[in-house]
Amino acid sequence: MAQLLEDHDIQGVLQRNIPWESYMTARLISEKDLQAIRRYDKRVRELRNSMLSEAGPTYVHAFMSVLKAVSKEETVQYVLAILLQMLQEEPARAVYFHQRPEHAEPSTSMDPFIVFLRLLQRQDWFTQEKSAKLLMAVVDSRPNKAAFSNGILACEGASSAACAAYGGPDPAEQHLGSFIEWLIGQLRRPSNPNKSVPTVTSILSVLLRERGARLMFLRSGGIGMLPPLLRALNSPTNSQLLYELVMCVWQLTFHKEAALALGGAGVVRPLVDVTRTAQKEKVFRVALSSLRNLLEDEDLHNNLASEMVDSGLHKIVATRQLQSWGDEDVPELLTTMEDKLRHGIQMMSSFDKYRKELMSGHLDWGPSHTSESFWRKNVDKFEERDFFVLRTLLKLIETSQEPKTLAVGCHDLSQFIQFHPQGRYIVSGMRGKELVMQLMAHPDSEVQKQALLCVQRIMLSKHNLDFLR
Repeated sequence: MAQLLEDHDIQGVLQRNIPWESYMTARLISEKDLQAIRRYDKRVRELRNSMLSEAGPTYVHAFMSVLKAVSKEETVQYVLAILLQMLQEEPARAVYFHQRPEHAEPSTSMDPFIVFLRLLQRQDWFTQEKSAKLLMAVVDSRPNKAAFSNGILACEGASSAACAAYGGPDPAEQHLGSFIEWLIGQLRRPSNPNKSVPTVTSILSVLLRERGARLMFLRSGGIGMLPPLLRALNSPTNSQLLYELVMCVWQLTFHKEAALALGGAGVVRPLVDVTRTAQKEKVFRVALSSLRNLLEDEDLHNNLASEMVDSGLHKIVATRQLQSWGDEDVPELLTTMEDKLRHGIQMMSSFDKYRKELMSGHLDWGPSHTSESFWRKNVDKFEERDFFVLRTLLKLIETSQEPKTLAVGCHDLSQFIQFHPQGRYIVSGMRGKELVMQLMAHPDSEVQKQALLCVQRIMLSKHNLDFLR
């Protein structure tokens, strides 16, 4: 959190002089708040420390009352700088935002989440960035967060009993959802082309420690933003930012549904590229740990292990094992990955041969075409890289002049339709039906036969396909 709060932009803003009395005259702040602000403003650090130790919530409340009531940009920025400086000097002071000042009336209490979320909608980046950092500190220091931190969300239909086991639902849950949506929005359409992504990534690396935040990030569509960012930021000049981004991925891999989404979004190749180029040990360790976590899931293991091998991870692991490491956990992690990837190499060998044969433009009958076991094990691999292998097969069926290649190609398309749960719809959507129907009039009898069988598979529903076996 201390690193997130680092900010050198505030020093210039803190040189401003704010006419505090005018806000009391306009009845925007109370006389009590004005007195607290005047006591605190422009004091040396030692005196500020003393005042905050004695009555921290009082001073925080006074400045928050300004943010709640005053809209003038220069004043809002100044107060945000004051509050950020307060937390830079001692991050634990964030609890003051949740504490009522001594002798304060209940009616004067304010919700810091509402104040900062509103400021996130302002146009100037200074206000957005400082509000986001302060809001993250408020989130991190909030009480009654056990349910959310453990993934028990009222918005997901968690029972009252489940929430009660953690002391009740998190009152800030709704606000956290709004905060996460704003963060994802900044990744999609940055307010500041140079600072939005670094700021949001730093915040997410802290926020995603909480299980509830991982689920909300998934539900809000944030997963798909990560693979492109990994590719864009994979540079030695971005080592700290890259580390924080990989930390986000790593934390999400502990959530089963998020891990499945990461695998489907194509996170493997960018992560492998990070392990290949990472110069910082911590970046390499977290990237490789993320890949290991993805292989822990049985639903992901076979497909992703093959994809990791195809991306050259096994070679990277072998090379990295020759290095010396300061972190004693890294050699053990490398050994673990070596074992896990060995299965991926075995799984890949037959499919890799099939793909190479397909890329050659010439097909011939063999086990990879006729073996049901091959198709059962490998049909999901046809989905990789936006169905690259399937598209290549269809292109071959469309352009090849070799009867044997056309016959085997039609047969393979039939096998894909049979063993993939959505096969007939996928093939039809790629104009496969039209391509194969043209081959029913081919002069070669074997091509005609395989084309006819393939068209029948496309036309028949799944439960009727058994009649063609």
